Amino acid sequence: MSPGYGAAETRSHCHSGVALAHAMRGGTLELVIQNLSKTYHNGVQALKDVSLTIPRGMFGLVGPNGAGKSTLMRSIATLQEVDGGTIRFNGLDARAEKEEVRKVLGYLPQDFGVYPGVSAESLLAHFAVLKGLTSRRERAASVETLLRRTNLWHDRKRKLGTFSGGMRQRFGVAQALLGSPQLIIVDEPTAGLDPEERERFLNLLSEIGENVVVILSTHIIEDVSELCTSMAIIDHGVVRYSGSPQDAIAGIRGKTWRRVIDRVEQAQFEERYVVLSRRLAGGATILHIYSETQPDSTFDAVEPDLRDVYFTYLSHNGQDV
Repeated sequence: MSPGYGAAETRSHCHSGVALAHAMRGGTLELVIQNLSKTYHNGVQALKDVSLTIPRGMFGLVGPNGAGKSTLMRSIATLQEVDGGTIRFNGLDARAEKEEVRKVLGYLPQDFGVYPGVSAESLLAHFAVLKGLTSRRERAASVETLLRRTNLWHDRKRKLGTFSGGMRQRFGVAQALLGSPQLIIVDEPTAGLDPEERERFLNLLSEIGENVVVILSTHIIEDVSELCTSMAIIDHGVVRYSGSPQDAIAGIRGKTWRRVIDRVEQAQFEERYVVLSRRLAGGATILHIYSETQPDSTFDAVEPDLRDVYFTYLSHNGQDV
């Protein structure tokens, strides 16, 4: 998000009780995406008949770079048009009722820019005005609450240009939470964060996700395994898997095998087997492969994790797993 985004887009996100009532008219919080397609002018088909049902809580959307994740996020956030399909959030049609959806939406895009010479408190107050918090008392209370919640209150007077990457991301969450949104989208939020900042950021997202719909788009599998109760794997614009992480892991249990090989053997094994992952350890390579049955006695069964699931679905390229 560039500073220009904040001024141009946030203005249309004004929150009101009427908007929240509209968003809740369907009862249980739920985002339903059906048959969504998007092809860019250069011929790249970014989304191919994507259908997902996303319930309240943390939902992980994972896939490699160029898989279509950001296109899907921008489409849900009403920032770009799709060619076909529907996006509905609790009775609201996101394609036909963009303004109403924006009133209950919080969005933290992958590229979140800030005005480096402005303090966190001042810029968040500016965003609050654009979101419709015109009462000075209400605005001040909201800004303080969000800066405390994101652990930035003691740094509120600091210029944003002096913030670390993690602090900027937490500020991004603060602006996304203005107006008490019911649908929150965060796109690649932990990329580049150090372990401490990443843990603090994920804890914050987990807390937020208890009461609203939070979509976490990422290529970091660990983020999804630690946070999300439901997930989808997308590749080349196609949903390869949709369900719970636990069910995904159970689906390949007994089909994941491990063997330690010499590094010079790696190419040979990659030709013969569906290699899910490879890791160097002590000069040797540890392979995880996918196979319906034990390839031979030199392979040991291994308990799969979500990383194994991810590479299983990518390697099968949409075929039944």
